[in-house]
Amino acid sequence: MKIEVDRTKCTGLGICESLAPAFFEVDDSGELLLLKEDISSDELAEIEEAVAACPTEALRIAR
Repeated sequence: MKIEVDRTKCTGLGICESLAPAFFEVDDSGELLLLKEDISSDELAEIEEAVAACPTEALRIAR
């Protein structure tokens, strides 16, 4: 499984970063950096929470 980011929808709010800091980081210019793309089964719940919390629906999990 992998994380996919729709950069046209992402506004850099950082909710995903607060929920899954090992995967997401918003840089000083407000751009989302994907620190880790591949998701293990142990990390899935954390990423699902971050995806669900994204107000612009810019994140998804590709299975």
